Amino acid sequence: MANESLLKSSIGKKFTMALSALFLLVFLAQHFVINLLSVVSPDTFNEVSSFMSDNKLVQFVMQPILLLGVIYHFCMGFVLEIQNKKARGPVAYAKFNAGANSSWVSRNMLVSGAVILAFLLVHLWQFWIPTIDAHYFSQDPNFGQGNFFMDHVNHVFTSAVTLVLYVVAFVFLSLHLQHGFASAFQSMGARHAKYTPFVQSFGKWYSILIPAGFIVIAIYHFVTNL
Repeated sequence: MANESLLKSSIGKKFTMALSALFLLVFLAQHFVINLLSVVSPDTFNEVSSFMSDNKLVQFVMQPILLLGVIYHFCMGFVLEIQNKKARGPVAYAKFNAGANSSWVSRNMLVSGAVILAFLLVHLWQFWIPTIDAHYFSQDPNFGQGNFFMDHVNHVFTSAVTLVLYVVAFVFLSLHLQHGFASAFQSMGARHAKYTPFVQSFGKWYSILIPAGFIVIAIYHFVTNL
């Protein structure tokens, strides 16, 4: 009962939200490494993508878990925001000078989170759904043949609209991470005079370099397909 009450409390919700954030951070780094292969070694990228598309654990367990993790993270952020507004109350909220006490990023985490969630749905629609359909449902005879996966990536990035969508989404992701990275560790109680500065510094560079890397990859594929 005590554990159940803790999970329902504001602290418990922040803790589980932080756990989901760390899960997504690990996935993001892993996904970046795989995407980077499409630039530095297209053949290896094709092999890794082929392996993942043939792996039902990846396609029907890990991918849905990823989507659920993002949805849970966003919904929990929404719930906590509503609770915070109720806790401040109408009088306290009227006196609360958001601009003077916090950055735009920290005040608009729901906005950046919503943009990221919308982008993920589009991304899955462009890559995951076609893979599932071609492999398991329509059973496309060309699926997996030759450079199937690289060809699909190149096809997606022939669109300038897609490129702009990716750039905007990863800019918002960078903004989201700049506040969320350190906040996740703080919510889990991971504070230490010696290690916290390192976590904050690492989070800053992670929030800049990983999204920037994704943007460079998107631009590369768009330019090479002109």
